[in-house]
Amino acid sequence: MTGDAHTRHKSLIAPLRSAMYDFSEKGVREALAVLCAPDALFRLCHPFGDITGPGNFYDKAYAPLLHAIPDLERRDFMVMAGVTGQGDHWVGCCGTYTGSFEKPWLDIPPTGHQAAMRFHEFYRFVDSQVVEVQAIWDLPEVMMQADAWPMAPSLGREWQVPGPATQDGIVPGPHDEAAGARTCALIIEMLNFMTKHPSQGGAEIMELDRFWHPRMSWYGPAGIGTGRGIRGFRNWHQIPFLNAMPDRGQATEGTNHHFFGDRDYAAVTGWPNMLQTVSHDGWLGIAAAGQRITLRSLDFWRVENGLIRENWVLVDLLDVFGQLGVDVFHRLREFNKARQGFDPETGVALT
Repeated sequence: MTGDAHTRHKSLIAPLRSAMYDFSEKGVREALAVLCAPDALFRLCHPFGDITGPGNFYDKAYAPLLHAIPDLERRDFMVMAGVTGQGDHWVGCCGTYTGSFEKPWLDIPPTGHQAAMRFHEFYRFVDSQVVEVQAIWDLPEVMMQADAWPMAPSLGREWQVPGPATQDGIVPGPHDEAAGARTCALIIEMLNFMTKHPSQGGAEIMELDRFWHPRMSWYGPAGIGTGRGIRGFRNWHQIPFLNAMPDRGQATEGTNHHFFGDRDYAAVTGWPNMLQTVSHDGWLGIAAAGQRITLRSLDFWRVENGLIRENWVLVDLLDVFGQLGVDVFHRLREFNKARQGFDPETGVALT
């Protein structure tokens, strides 16, 4: 196989993406076995946790999902790749799992209608094999489609988040190292300025107009929602977030940031990549617990004419709730008690 490493890695992941488009157990198991090292580490969002080995990954994550959505289909609208400052090679994929939601999944009641669940998945390659995966699936999005989200309503707009406006998220080769580096540098500079607020000054210290397009879209996870423009981003995400956790960016122990770029796209992974204290209320309806929490966030950005036009963000919100002693799935089961096909005492799906 010819070409640069990043183009080659995107080619290596293509058979798995293809197998998941026409999803079958046999096809996906075989594609995972070819792509991944036997001891590959799969780091998944709550409640799945860490899983070792592609076979175990399929059994614990995909088998139950395919049972619930028998015509399961994967649709990628972004596939980009690059190397981090640490020298690691990653491929980042963003898209939607979709199909007819026919049977309960994680005690989320089925709708009988087409469901859509956004995913952000990062694959780390060593010697042409995937050795690590970090993935967040937007489970709250599925709960909302089933009218079963048991937590506070979102401040932003909930909808099916689109792919890039330019429809060029499946980034082709050859890899442009200089362009990817420029995109990454802009994102890192923006984040450095952003973390100056609130500890070093008011909102003006972030110089948001210097980095963000006036028609930018910030696509947050279900539970937070989308904000349009700098005003929407600040109103529906940043202000509540910083009101609740004003020590953002002041502690870094145990966190990681791995940035990589591919032409006009950049991504960051870290597991976790944030550490801060819920010292005030105002975010997600969470009380001021005075407790430090970590956040897992897998993000993509698209830069247009030197400004950030789109930003896709998934945060493992269910893990955040869990750290604060709130079992979202327990509340979900309470919701389900009155549903047909669920045990009226436990809210668990009847088999």
